[in-house]
Amino acid sequence: MSAAEVVAPRRSRAVRAWFRLLGSELGLVFGRRRNRVGVGVLFGLVVLVGIALKVSQVRHPRSPAGDLMSAVAGNGIFLGFAGLSVEIALFLPLAVSVLAGDAVAGEANQGTLRYLLIAPVARGRLLVMKAVSLAIGSLVGAAVVALSGVLTGAVLFNIGPLTTLSGTRLGVTEGLLRLLLAVGYLAAGLSALAMIGLFISTLTEQPIAATVATAMVSTLLWILDAVPQLDWLHPWLLVDRWMSFVDLLRDPVFTDRIVTGLWVDAAYAAVFLLLAWLRFRNKDVTS
Repeated sequence: MSAAEVVAPRRSRAVRAWFRLLGSELGLVFGRRRNRVGVGVLFGLVVLVGIALKVSQVRHPRSPAGDLMSAVAGNGIFLGFAGLSVEIALFLPLAVSVLAGDAVAGEANQGTLRYLLIAPVARGRLLVMKAVSLAIGSLVGAAVVALSGVLTGAVLFNIGPLTTLSGTRLGVTEGLLRLLLAVGYLAAGLSALAMIGLFISTLTEQPIAATVATAMVSTLLWILDAVPQLDWLHPWLLVDRWMSFVDLLRDPVFTDRIVTGLWVDAAYAAVFLLLAWLRFRNKDVTS
């Protein structure tokens, strides 16, 4: 038997082991009841926003349409963007904080992390799979909000070619594509926040403490970003360019802040994933 014939089965088993571990992590993320309830809350909030806008339109049919919210009355696709703008400051970060808090601290608290490491599973592989599952969870959260907006917008408002913030017209397909890009952009930022939460989760065995700490970090970043006197600090804050996804509704698209925002997201994710690994590789799991 040649060396290639020996290596190939081993490589195949290793790949299957990675996917099994990822599947297990995703099962934990989406299998917990509170996480499923959280997804329902994210979906329902956009529905409530849509109903409120519809009621407002009925009561004030001639109200001026100059911003993202009032533009929803002209095309339901805008409700996907409006939903993201409403939930990105609090509800989506809170959902990510819950997932990150459970990633390490939750399993350590329940005692499953210790048995998983005894199995044995390499700590580096386990941490990477937890990071990937958190990134997928972030993407799903943003996608649920956007999907809720489109479905609600289709029921309450018309779906058709939409007028951009620059005054030009986009077809339905291109409008949905830009909404999909907005989902991906915000998912990148939420994934970076998840890496901060993953690091915090390695510091404790109390998932509630990790969740609260991660949510506080997100809130603090938003507060700092709102203080004009700290404008020199704003470009370095993770959340500073999150709202730049609205630039996808311009024609042509303003890409400068979006590209810079992705680089900031990547930097935060890399730094805190490294810190999480440095902490987790020698973490004493006692429960």
